[in-house]
Amino acid sequence: MDRREVAAVLAYIGHLDPRTIRTGTGDARDQIAQWQELLADVPFATDHGWDVRQAIRTHILDSPYPILPVDVARRWRAHRRDRLDRHTDPTPAADPDDPTAWRDELLRSRNAVATGIAAPSTHHQITSGGQPRDVEERLREIGSYIPPAVRTELARYRPTRAAREAAVAEGVPDTLGVRCDWCHAPVGSPCRQRRASPDGAARGNVVRATPHPSRVDLAAARMDRHRVA
Repeated sequence: MDRREVAAVLAYIGHLDPRTIRTGTGDARDQIAQWQELLADVPFATDHGWDVRQAIRTHILDSPYPILPVDVARRWRAHRRDRLDRHTDPTPAADPDDPTAWRDELLRSRNAVATGIAAPSTHHQITSGGQPRDVEERLREIGSYIPPAVRTELARYRPTRAAREAAVAEGVPDTLGVRCDWCHAPVGSPCRQRRASPDGAARGNVVRATPHPSRVDLAAARMDRHRVA
């Protein structure tokens, strides 16, 4: 801060804490010189989180003692340390084979963060390259994670899944995408025959070649609801 800013700071402190006011011309001049000596490297305010007036208000609220210039300087140093602790050096754009340029760019970046000119760069911001995207969106960009030729070979070993994929591709209801209310087959599992045992209990151990009609109707109704939505 320069003399004009230091004088403004002292006037602000005197407004909040009259004990610090110096009435004599010589005393006021000496006070400004002392504060400027200790606050020469402390900015009045920055674009990223520092305002000397906030530091002054915090001290006056927290401490019964009049504020000293070293109190402001220490708060600024703590603020700098906190910013640098949250900062991760981004990869410099300089040629890595030029260590001097590489180092200079890193120092400029750190100094900009420390002095409040730039915001700290977190590790997430460096590695992500932007906002995280939905998995489905990324899969649509890169396509299927199973090559078509491999998928075709696997179809004969996974007839149930192959039938479901074919249904989705043709735009017809995926009957295995819903639970069967008749045989209680879960989603993804084929329907089973329900046979009554001599004691009257229902059993279903034989896999049906086709799903139960009620399951087909339920899948069709679900598809219709999705189309309307």
